[in-house]
Amino acid sequence: MRQIALTYILLSILGITTAWAQTTLNTLNGGTTLRDQYGNQIDPSTQPDNLDSIDVEVQSIPPKLYMWQVSSLLGDRKLMPADTASLNFQNSNLVEGMTGHYNYLGNLGAPRLSRLFFERRNDEPTMFLEPFSSFYFRPEEAKFTNSNVPYTNLTYYKAGSKVNGEERFKSYFSVNANKRLAFGFNVDYLYGRGYYLNQSTAYFNAGLFASYIGDKYQMHAVYNNFHLKMNENGGITDDRYITRPEEMEDPGGTSYIPVNLEQTSNRNHDFYVYLTHRYRLGFSREATRIEETKDKVARRKAERDSTAIPMDTIITEEFVPVTSFIHTFKIERSNHRFRSGSEPTGEDAIYDNTYFQEGTSNDSTLAISVKNVLGISLLEGFNKYAKAGLTAYLSHKFSRYTLMNMDVDANAPRTIDYTEHEVFAGGELAKRQGTLLHYNVNGEVGLAGKAIGQFRVNGDLDLNFRLWKDTVNFYARGYVSNTLPSFYMRHYHSNHYTWDNDNMSKEFRTRVEGELNIGRWGTNLRAGVENIKNYTYFGQQALPEQYSGNVQVLSAVLKQNFKAGIFHLDNEIAWQKSSNSTVLPLPEFSLYHNFYLLAKLAKKILTVQLGANLTYFTTYHAPAYQPAIQQFHLQPADDQVEIGGYPIISAYANLHLKRTRLFVMMYHLNAGMGNANSFLVPHYPLNQRLLKIGVSWNFYD
Repeated sequence: MRQIALTYILLSILGITTAWAQTTLNTLNGGTTLRDQYGNQIDPSTQPDNLDSIDVEVQSIPPKLYMWQVSSLLGDRKLMPADTASLNFQNSNLVEGMTGHYNYLGNLGAPRLSRLFFERRNDEPTMFLEPFSSFYFRPEEAKFTNSNVPYTNLTYYKAGSKVNGEERFKSYFSVNANKRLAFGFNVDYLYGRGYYLNQSTAYFNAGLFASYIGDKYQMHAVYNNFHLKMNENGGITDDRYITRPEEMEDPGGTSYIPVNLEQTSNRNHDFYVYLTHRYRLGFSREATRIEETKDKVARRKAERDSTAIPMDTIITEEFVPVTSFIHTFKIERSNHRFRSGSEPTGEDAIYDNTYFQEGTSNDSTLAISVKNVLGISLLEGFNKYAKAGLTAYLSHKFSRYTLMNMDVDANAPRTIDYTEHEVFAGGELAKRQGTLLHYNVNGEVGLAGKAIGQFRVNGDLDLNFRLWKDTVNFYARGYVSNTLPSFYMRHYHSNHYTWDNDNMSKEFRTRVEGELNIGRWGTNLRAGVENIKNYTYFGQQALPEQYSGNVQVLSAVLKQNFKAGIFHLDNEIAWQKSSNSTVLPLPEFSLYHNFYLLAKLAKKILTVQLGANLTYFTTYHAPAYQPAIQQFHLQPADDQVEIGGYPIISAYANLHLKRTRLFVMMYHLNAGMGNANSFLVPHYPLNQRLLKIGVSWNFYD
């Protein structure tokens, strides 16, 4: 809780600058507000070059605010909706995700893995951070804000008691020094005490960000520092404590159910500094803007006289960028440590191998990387023939990994270092302006170091057209890649798990995916296929393996929403098929249904959402979890368990009043009912029925 107190002190200090910031920001344009297609307020003086691709409407409601994210490679900006959605706020802190796609260990912040294969991430700085996507975020996921007044968001979640409950506090603050320069900070503190023994999580992240959007010079900078501390219990010793409690002696509550590990924990500490900036060359030209006037007669006379300038026309000068010189820099340091103070030995040993010491473990590894990208871009739209932008770039990445030395000789060093260099040359062709068609194709090929023989090509396209009274969006995405498995899939040394796989082959992946969205019908359909050769995974012994053949995955996801007056039913049906379920097990169907009543009360300033949602997936041999390497892997041959076939039902009330959101949820309402097989990961039960609450405030002052 000390971090929360420090956050409030920091907010108070920053409040001293509010009056100064308000005086400065009052110089911003005042009268009108632009809004993007999401309804977000936009400052027109600091809009990206592709503003004409956004449908806007003029309103006169302050404050003015818009958010965006940047691509990690070249720093291209992409507008995004501000976090002010009134619907389904109750799901925003669930580890299983907004629509329940993730398997996880049951406690808040615990490691997770998506059941939908197309959603899995495998490009984190280390494999140890991959399971923590509910907390850790990459630079391209950082949110930048531009507003005419200081903007603050405070969010608090709570469930259960001080003995076994969970809490999370998040804050986000952004302020403009002027129209072009903005900066702020974010704080995220999570504490899950755990309803089962030795399961607690304690995470903290503090970060700073800044942006400068000028005509010629543009800059984005991010710093984040993550501390993740997690106790490990290895799962409960007998699933019947959950599925058939009548056969077991009552332990006196979930916190007394025997577990496999004690005095065992994992620690991850990661920080990165990210900077992307560019300098643009171009020219200035005159631009005219016709203002609305009540004097229609004078307007018509001015329009008939081609030699005169209409009285309501304003002539300004605008900068037209032609070429950008781009530099992106990122340095990241990631440390992982596994400790176990008490491990069974002899016949009761739970690990097949021990390389350093019996009874205890103290494993550690460190990864440091520095990446630079230099690029030059010919920008889209500087004349009528420049229909797309073209970029060429060169990247270099240096990585150093420190592992425990397997040579236990007394004179041998305790650690050993591995260094790798990667040099890639790449290019990008992109069309981001306009409303009908946008596309982006990016490709890179390895030139030196570990990059030799590797390549990646990915592209996406969206087509937007009118169909009767609605706009239809069609998206196409795809990629082809030939890449080495990550360093930690090739090398790792620890007390119980050690491997050096220098002979691993490159993974060759191809994916094609299409998506159709019809907003008026509440319909979204996406489908795709991926083929993988030399698929790399953790096998039944929790060691990296490769399947030399081809594995195909077919996937289709349909979202269909229905509405009848104040009654709503949102549905999602996901179907997947793996050609080899032995090395890549996936559930055939995953379902999410949300039935709710939605109404506006108190002169339509209070939005009320009352309902219940259900998550369900068909049975399959879901990946198990190994704490000693903090990874999901195939279930051991002697411990095969089917997971799934069990609905998770939650009821909730969600309120939105002006700038405040509030929810109350009874999570896992059906706990203990039916087959009671409430596991998402083998031997890790979900929390039982639990009351959760959350509140979020937005402040514009």
